[in-house]
Amino acid sequence: MIEIVKVNTCIVGTGAAGYNAACRLKVFGVDDILLISENRLGGTSRNTGSDKQTYYKLSLSGDDPDSVREMARTLFEGKAVDGDIALCEAALSTRSFMHLVESGLPFPTNRYGEFVGYKTDHDPRTRATSIGPYTSRAMTQALELEADNLEVPFRNHLQVIRTLSDGKKCLGLLCLDNTSSDEPHFVAIEAANVILATGGPAGMYLNSVYPQSQHGASGLAFEAGVKGRNLTEWQFGLASVRPRWNVSGTYMQALPRFVSTDADGNDEKEFLLQYFDTPEDMLSKVFLKGYQWPFDVRKIGDGSSIIDILVYIELSEGRRVFLDFTTDPVSGGFDFDGLNPEVYAYLSKAGALVRTPIKRLEIMNQPAIDFYRDKGVDLETERLEISLCAQHNNGGLDLDAWWQSNVEGLFVAGEVAGSHGVYRPGGSALNAGQVGSLRAATYIAARRRDASVDEKQFSILLKQASDEMKAICDLTRGDISNVEKTEKHFCNLMSRFCGPIRDENNIRSFIDEINTVIADFCGKVRYSDYSELKNVFKLRDNLIAQKCYAQSMLDYIREGGKSRGSALYHDESGQKPYGFLPETFRFCRDDGSKDSLIQEMFYVDGKCSFFWRPVRQIPDDDDFFENVWRSFRENGNVN
Repeated sequence: MIEIVKVNTCIVGTGAAGYNAACRLKVFGVDDILLISENRLGGTSRNTGSDKQTYYKLSLSGDDPDSVREMARTLFEGKAVDGDIALCEAALSTRSFMHLVESGLPFPTNRYGEFVGYKTDHDPRTRATSIGPYTSRAMTQALELEADNLEVPFRNHLQVIRTLSDGKKCLGLLCLDNTSSDEPHFVAIEAANVILATGGPAGMYLNSVYPQSQHGASGLAFEAGVKGRNLTEWQFGLASVRPRWNVSGTYMQALPRFVSTDADGNDEKEFLLQYFDTPEDMLSKVFLKGYQWPFDVRKIGDGSSIIDILVYIELSEGRRVFLDFTTDPVSGGFDFDGLNPEVYAYLSKAGALVRTPIKRLEIMNQPAIDFYRDKGVDLETERLEISLCAQHNNGGLDLDAWWQSNVEGLFVAGEVAGSHGVYRPGGSALNAGQVGSLRAATYIAARRRDASVDEKQFSILLKQASDEMKAICDLTRGDISNVEKTEKHFCNLMSRFCGPIRDENNIRSFIDEINTVIADFCGKVRYSDYSELKNVFKLRDNLIAQKCYAQSMLDYIREGGKSRGSALYHDESGQKPYGFLPETFRFCRDDGSKDSLIQEMFYVDGKCSFFWRPVRQIPDDDDFFENVWRSFRENGNVN
């Protein structure tokens, strides 16, 4: 059974970007829209955060000079970033931020009304702000309320299983209705415009801080002809396992004890001590981990990223790693005066030169303790299990300055859009999602509100897609399910071989193995109960995405790419930053030769091909007011 729905624009995803896109379209007078979600309460925006989740925007306080162009340059300098996209994210940051403020988000101001800020990572100004650990959740809830007030049409429990495209134009979507309990119910959405706000490919890695309710849909976009870009560029960082949460900021600045055990919780050891000359040197690195939270190959030798590697080594040996806030590190104690001067000054100013990590954390950030207590973990009495986890994909799907992909009518917004490069200021992803969804809505309202779909072509594509999806439903049904086992196996390999530590031979063997399953999906995958069918399609999307990402990493190596960002590529000709590290960690630092290049990936008929192109520079348009005003009156400057 196939239900057919016809709309001008379909928005996929109920995170902050998806809701914003829908609200903007309604305000712009585009009423023929439909917002869909597989799980309205799922997704990263609603279910993730950090110690002090950051929103990045143009400076709106103090006397430090800042400007749209200055912020654009900061984003552009993140390497492998298109200048027009950086300019848009800077130019519309204030408008997007103020929309959230007017929606009720209590971003802090001083008594004169300035929106005060602080510096985040890769930020030369004080552009960052926050309302606490749940900033993105509050954004999502505020935008959801706005969507309800605007009466945005919405359908829940629709899982996209195929993007209907001829490789050049988008014609709609084929979805599985997960409210059906005994047989597949397909919903086909005929739409000239689709805005994918599905988040990053969160289901790819086993070691992940993404919420389990988030998995993404990047594989389906690749299959539809959307190019990938900068797929090699991820952020990895230390995070708790249960619950999944970033242990950045004051969790590290409180100087917890790092403990590892065997798989059963025995054979305890405080493993960091053996690698440092003094306890104070070790603790200074731990403290800096709060500032320098993402793993960064530039910060291994003389920064805090050595902590990530030492955790990774323990995990790779089959051990478990915990943060212990109940007891001070080092059984014999440590000397506060021996800490790095920056560390000592911070703790002193915070009034936290006290014994035990939990007391220091209580003084500096009581809500950080409350968060875990609310999740069933009492840091005053319990250890917190952690891992080195995938946290954010800086790459993603292709986009132009209106967030339209290379497939006409298919727009991308939020983390699924590859607007970032190798580095990005902390919190810039939240701004990018708001700006991108605004840009997409603006373009659709101005240029595509009357766009239509070729009915004949839609029917052809729908029949082909529905026949293929029905075959998967039928051919993968069996007595014993292996869906969860297969997913876990490849996610584990992805974390081991395509995570923060990468080796060409391992990546190649991973690709060979995943190709065998993709090529014979219906022969290799089995589900036994209808309730698992949705997971079959998730697995299929995930495998395609994993293949595309792994192939991109292999191409990067073959093109002479070296270690950069959050990825250490093993290189026998390189050096080890510390003599005690295993040979796996011998690498060469990136020489900057690819800073102004973007790697693009095409997925056609199960094969990946690659093209490297120069970044688009920051535009230097004629901003003479009369000229801009004239063109704005004529076409709104939407072109």
